[in-house]
Amino acid sequence: MSIQNSEIRLSARPIGMPTMETFQFVDIDMPTPRDGQVVLKLLYLSVDPYMRGRMSDAKSYVAPFEVGKSFEGEAVAQVVESRHDRYAVGDIVFGRLPWRRYGLSDGHGIRKLDLSIAPMTAYLSVLGTTGLTAYFGLFDIGQPKPGETVVVSGAAGAVGMTVGQIAKLCGCRVVGIAGSDAKTEYLVQELGFDAAINYKTQNLHTALKEACPNGVDVYFDNVGGTVTDAVLLRINDDARIPVCGQIALYNLAKPEMGPRLLSQLVVHRALMKGFIVTDYQPRFPHAIRHLASWVRAGQLKYKETIVEGFENVPDAFLGLFRGENIGKQLVKVADPQ
Repeated sequence: MSIQNSEIRLSARPIGMPTMETFQFVDIDMPTPRDGQVVLKLLYLSVDPYMRGRMSDAKSYVAPFEVGKSFEGEAVAQVVESRHDRYAVGDIVFGRLPWRRYGLSDGHGIRKLDLSIAPMTAYLSVLGTTGLTAYFGLFDIGQPKPGETVVVSGAAGAVGMTVGQIAKLCGCRVVGIAGSDAKTEYLVQELGFDAAINYKTQNLHTALKEACPNGVDVYFDNVGGTVTDAVLLRINDDARIPVCGQIALYNLAKPEMGPRLLSQLVVHRALMKGFIVTDYQPRFPHAIRHLASWVRAGQLKYKETIVEGFENVPDAFLGLFRGENIGKQLVKVADPQ
């Protein structure tokens, strides 16, 4: 039986929230490797909020997706055919790969995974960009100190839950903000957050005052919007605010007016700084060693929401903006062979 290959392309640039029609499935030929190339079978792929920005042609820190071309993102794949001297059939690799069931690689931008450290999906979450984003944003900008209060928005997402747990390891009081009772319960009971707030059902201002009686020293911002407004009104002098994401704003057809509440930064001599995790690439190995040691010791937990089936990639992506995932949102495309 012949193997079928297909890819997912950007059909048109969305205005506001993307829809299923934003994604186009196209049948393509199976790749044939030349010398120095391998054929990769896609096993798991990651869908992430930042990809919404790449659907726009606005200037940003990463090039936009091209209309009519395949999406791409971080993924785990298996080498199923090799004409490359560094990769053997059966190797499990990680890289930024096209959303394509089977693809070609010349070996650049992929690396073999050590599955004795953690399962392959961990390299798309806590030992991958997710964990690194939490690590560098918190330590380099947040600079948490024992006894301080750290607030995390989007706390039940893959980055947020990692930030909160690392802050607890630093001896901080940690408060998470999430969008459902199930998520807030998970943060407190499973991950050890000191408190968690459901911003959809609780009054944020009242809840923050109760959860942060000594104010906020570090605010790790994943969402922006009215959530961030409420937290900024509780910051202490010399607060540090790493800005990781603004998911509340990504799908607005017309940007909101801002910036907001910058007077709070002046009054409290606070630092608010955006960052891109790739800027820290030379220090990735050091951070991964720390993250892996905490995972092995059971001090750093991670959770994945896994949707099965290549055909369900669009729905998994859109589910990010409906708040359906807890932890890292992944799609399982195939089992290794």
